[in-house]
Amino acid sequence: MPAASTLNFTTYTAASVVGPLVAGLIFATWATGVALPIAYGLDMLFFTAAVWATVRMPALPPEPDPDGDGSPRRAGLASIVDGLRYLTTTPVLLLSFVIDLIAMVLAMPRALFPEVALERFGGGAAVGWLYSAIAIGSMLGGLTSGWIGRLRRQGLVLVLAVVGWGLAVAAAGLAGQLWLMVVLLAVAGAADLISAVLRQSMLLIHAPDRMRGRLQGVNTVVVAGGPRLGDLRAGGMAAGFGTGVAWVGGGLASAVLAVLLVVAFPALLRYRAGTAPTTDRG
Repeated sequence: MPAASTLNFTTYTAASVVGPLVAGLIFATWATGVALPIAYGLDMLFFTAAVWATVRMPALPPEPDPDGDGSPRRAGLASIVDGLRYLTTTPVLLLSFVIDLIAMVLAMPRALFPEVALERFGGGAAVGWLYSAIAIGSMLGGLTSGWIGRLRRQGLVLVLAVVGWGLAVAAAGLAGQLWLMVVLLAVAGAADLISAVLRQSMLLIHAPDRMRGRLQGVNTVVVAGGPRLGDLRAGGMAAGFGTGVAWVGGGLASAVLAVLLVVAFPALLRYRAGTAPTTDRG
């Protein structure tokens, strides 16, 4: 399961590397009036291909409920509510979602990239490098991640990855050279890849079959919404306190709050690979 999750995230991050780098190259080569139509035209072309591929996928009907409890399957928002209700009785999974929200909301610096690229590095291709840096680290982390599947203390490593993400982001915010900032953001990206793989593996293995789809709905909300809330947080802080405080302060706050969370609720630290779904109840 960790290997399959790693392949999934690595494929995604590889595309995330190429896209911003190409966009940065386009804006560095042509004037804005020409670069914008080219960049958005390519965006439209590739999204069209993605929609076509999605439509062409075969049907994937849900399997019968293995528990045989006769409960109807509810799609959409109702299934997400079911997943949230289940999470309240499963501390390990709940904490894995909460710690990811902490990392994304407090330490995601993405909204600050354009201003920092312009102020520190003169704009141009620098913004493309910043947008690609986290994905570069995630891709490299995925290509060297065979060791993740051999981990036993997955909960502890998940916490260390989240703390490492926050500290690497904070250090990147202090960097005055583009190459150093890209390297530090890549380190953060590698930590994020480890965190994402472990969270997904824990979800798929720890949750019972009948709840996996519903918890994936919750996971989608967290993964899609967390970084966007992080963008809002970063922009708001930058407007009030400057980009340095918003970037560095957010990274440090993320690391500290993650540590405080697992100290107060140690169920995640105790989690080991292969733990039965019922061991963390009560």
